[in-house]
Amino acid sequence: MGAKKSDRRGFLKGSAALAGLAVGSIPFTGGKARAADEPAPGRGVTPDDPEIEDLGYGGRSRFETTIRAHSVGVLNVTGLRNLTPLQNTIGAITPAAYHFLVLREKHLPNINPAEHTLLIHGMVDRPLIFTMDELKRLPSVSEVHFLECTGNSGVMHYKSYLSDQKKFPETAKDVRFIQALHGRTSSNEWTGVRLSVLLKECGVQPGAAWVVAEGGDTEKHAKSMPLEKCMDDIIVAYGQNGEALRREQGYPIRLMVPGWQGVNNVKYLRNIKVVDKPYYFQSETTAYTNLRPDGKASIYESQVGPKSLITFPSDGDQLTDRGYHQITGLAWSGRGAISRVEISTDNGKSWKDATLQTPIYRKAHTRFRFDWNWDGSEAVIMSRCTNEFGDIQPTFTELAQMWGNMAEPHLPAADVIKFWETANISEFLNNPIQSWKIGKDGSVKDALYSTLSVTV
Repeated sequence: MGAKKSDRRGFLKGSAALAGLAVGSIPFTGGKARAADEPAPGRGVTPDDPEIEDLGYGGRSRFETTIRAHSVGVLNVTGLRNLTPLQNTIGAITPAAYHFLVLREKHLPNINPAEHTLLIHGMVDRPLIFTMDELKRLPSVSEVHFLECTGNSGVMHYKSYLSDQKKFPETAKDVRFIQALHGRTSSNEWTGVRLSVLLKECGVQPGAAWVVAEGGDTEKHAKSMPLEKCMDDIIVAYGQNGEALRREQGYPIRLMVPGWQGVNNVKYLRNIKVVDKPYYFQSETTAYTNLRPDGKASIYESQVGPKSLITFPSDGDQLTDRGYHQITGLAWSGRGAISRVEISTDNGKSWKDATLQTPIYRKAHTRFRFDWNWDGSEAVIMSRCTNEFGDIQPTFTELAQMWGNMAEPHLPAADVIKFWETANISEFLNNPIQSWKIGKDGSVKDALYSTLSVTV
């Protein structure tokens, strides 16, 4: 179930010459040749014979090689993007080192917390500037929540995956399908202060209805959000899994917007303005909108629907023997807690309940497990989840029909699917049931996206 490191240059440059230079080259560390069995730097590995200084911050064994894979598609050229190795995660909490990364630029900020401040202004009685020390003096909360990129599991990523397989076969072969399509989600414990506490301290004025949050990255990413959500459960987070935020996750502070699409979770947070209407940024108008076949697009969609994914067995795994295997995976919902996960091992003809790992947190990944005896015959396995409000994860066709029903007149699901297959668009908030096909030889392959008629 391991994920291997790929040649990033092949993807970022697309250069056959550069790729050729990498073949057979001798790796160097600190100007010295590195032995073939010596672990590559940057993977958090503790040396075999460590000095006490090497143990100041815990590392892992050199036998553990799982890493985040680079993302797929052309967006890698303009930003730093890595994917969570869902197939290798254990339990429900994603290690910070595995947390996916979507950064729209090549520069990774490294902000000095002693110099960083958060300004809250606009339609408030008392505009205030908070230092990091002042934020940490306020009442804190620690909650487990998932984060998911808005486009995770979209057909657009399947197209990019196929394109990379075609253009860069040597590098693309090491990126597993489950990571390429679904690896833009993670679940962590986030610690910080409620945004509502800060807003109440400033005194929100009558007529205020929206909040605009801006980051301190070079791009100055900004997002409009309803004041109602800001007064509910949003966290100004400075902690991640019991330690400070990682740089790539917005150090020293970021927004954690539970259950909502990832673009709302502004990193490197520096500015919050209380306003009376949304600002219609590029990330809210020309991007992160869902274009329908009728030419109309939905805007300010936010909540992630109920979603589950079998992580083992998944593509690239190999069942070596008949008999007992434990099917396992993750389920999550932007609207409350997961209450049920069902497993089908006969292509959806029948369903049985999986066991849910406890405690079950609201708006967080929930680990599920199902005991299965494989008889050695071909099988198609899948999971579907239900949240505490009774919302059920849809099939791909059902999801398409939901889109079709938003159009006037209504469109059949087949027309929507054809639109997804052929249009050069990015579709968002995708939560279809993912199926895996297990061959008689024990191999595991995607059984959903491979049925689509897409060309690259």
